[in-house]
Amino acid sequence: MINHFLLVFVVIFFAMNMGGSGIAPTFSAVYGGRIIKKRLAAFLFTVCVILGAMTLGRGVVKTLSQGILPREFINADVALIILSSATLSLFLANLLAIPESTSMVTVGAVVGAGLYFRHIQFKTFLWLIPMWIVLPLISFALTFFLYRTIYPPRHKNLWLYQKIFSNEKNLRISALVISCFGAFAVGTNNVANAIGPLVGAGLIDINTGLFLIAPLFGLGALTFGKRNIETFGKDVVPLGLITSNLICLVTGSLLILASSLGAPFPYVQLNALSIFAISCVKNGHRFTFNHHITRRTLMVWTLTPLLSIAVSYLLLSLFIRK
Repeated sequence: MINHFLLVFVVIFFAMNMGGSGIAPTFSAVYGGRIIKKRLAAFLFTVCVILGAMTLGRGVVKTLSQGILPREFINADVALIILSSATLSLFLANLLAIPESTSMVTVGAVVGAGLYFRHIQFKTFLWLIPMWIVLPLISFALTFFLYRTIYPPRHKNLWLYQKIFSNEKNLRISALVISCFGAFAVGTNNVANAIGPLVGAGLIDINTGLFLIAPLFGLGALTFGKRNIETFGKDVVPLGLITSNLICLVTGSLLILASSLGAPFPYVQLNALSIFAISCVKNGHRFTFNHHITRRTLMVWTLTPLLSIAVSYLLLSLFIRK
């Protein structure tokens, strides 16, 4: 009974933290530009996350619930340890002020369980790992190419500036639509991180889990999202309305592609590589990749999934008998 209570608490806390971080890359531009207020941003974020989860979230749930570790090895106690390990790893990343992917640490925790039970379905990683590598690189290259066409201002691209800025009202509406699109993309992928282990343990079915957990993202956005939504993108390079929404459009499209293929995907990595691309255009490659935030980010991305694997394996060794 106590374990079930702890499991509910961890799931709620995990989902709310994902919502608190997920609203930043999606609604920071329209909030910072005073197009909408925080409460409306949180409401629209919630609605779009729910829609994304209910339409394209099932495939990712299936991968997390049975594609890495067979379902017969997952019960309530194992699900609790998997989610606790992922939450602890995210907490460490937050202490270091580095955004980390919930997908990476969740997969890491499931892998730790697979190593403990000596049953990992390696065929899943034959397509998952290449996707984790290729899509962030596409995010960087596509953002770099698109932004390079409009920045810096020059004779050949002045017509683009006229098109973009000639109608401020349409620009603001487009920014709001793109923000909702980004939140929809978050819903297609990240909600599965919280319910995948629960579905694998047979504690809840996919549709019910998606419907119940997705609203917690909005609660987390309202509770924890204020600082993130106000500071997103300022450390490496300041982002404006155009750059923020260019990033949101590129990364949201790639995340939806990953979700349609059933891949738990690191949305944070997509966003970071896209931000690095903006910095490379503005400040040059040397400045961007020698920046202390860039180097620390790459280090944390490497260490926290490994930590998630290790914590999951250790806790299972201590509390679960094979």
